[in-house]
Amino acid sequence: MRHFLSLKDFSKEEILALVSHAAALKKNPQKLLVDKTLAMIFEKNSTRTRMAFELAITQLGGKALFLSANDLQLSRGEPIKDTARVIGGMVDFVMLRVNRHESLEEFAKYSKAPVINALSDLYHPTQILGDLLTMQEFQKEGKIAFVGDSNNMCHSWLIAASILGFEISIALPKNYHIRPEILEFAKENAKKSGAKITLTNDKFEAIKDKEVVITDTWISMGEEEQKEQKIKDFEGFIIDKEAMSVAKKDAILLHCLPAYRGYEVSEELFELHSEVIFEEARNRLFVVKALLCFLEREKR
Repeated sequence: MRHFLSLKDFSKEEILALVSHAAALKKNPQKLLVDKTLAMIFEKNSTRTRMAFELAITQLGGKALFLSANDLQLSRGEPIKDTARVIGGMVDFVMLRVNRHESLEEFAKYSKAPVINALSDLYHPTQILGDLLTMQEFQKEGKIAFVGDSNNMCHSWLIAASILGFEISIALPKNYHIRPEILEFAKENAKKSGAKITLTNDKFEAIKDKEVVITDTWISMGEEEQKEQKIKDFEGFIIDKEAMSVAKKDAILLHCLPAYRGYEVSEELFELHSEVIFEEARNRLFVVKALLCFLEREKR
């Protein structure tokens, strides 16, 4: 049985097949998971993730169960492994949006149903699938810049690029670093795939001649007390028209949302690229459909 905790355990061929199936389901919806059930466990608030997963399983013919962590016995101290054995023994899939990636790993260890990472502190893999579908639709290949924090989006894009053989430049403020084990994984995979990885503290260097520019919030959920310090640390890292001017002429901007205008992206640039950004958000629905179908096939 396969889980989907990060992209590290998936091959280039599997990732591309997921995106291809998502594109097909977007054009031709099908009820491929009739009567299947998906449990959705949320420790963190959500808009796009909840919409995407609940609509995906429903449109495929199944049913979703929304479970706030505060409403489960987890909130009273029940061990994750016990909750996993109960929920994972009753449903066909479990998705979790959690504070700690270790919670996902423990849940997957004891669950009889495939477990999906709908966001953790380390990774956000379903968002990357949605981004890849968006890139395909807007005919962009593999020259990418990521500008922002060394967070779950940065980690996930680095892993994806290293597997898919993309060229990725990552701009982080000084004193911000990618976790060593994730960087090492990416570098080792780049040797096999031909990916080109560049790390810099200069957003213009990262964005220069790229066809896809990606950013994300500087203050992730749970980091609100660090807001003032992070605003100082990220001074000059906003993606605006000046920054975008060094990218390729027809470059697109991606943002996983919610977007904080005036911080990581200017209002003007966000609105110029809003068509792409909101199609990116919509594409989460179709990649989740493809992912659920993939995991169902892998159980057989």
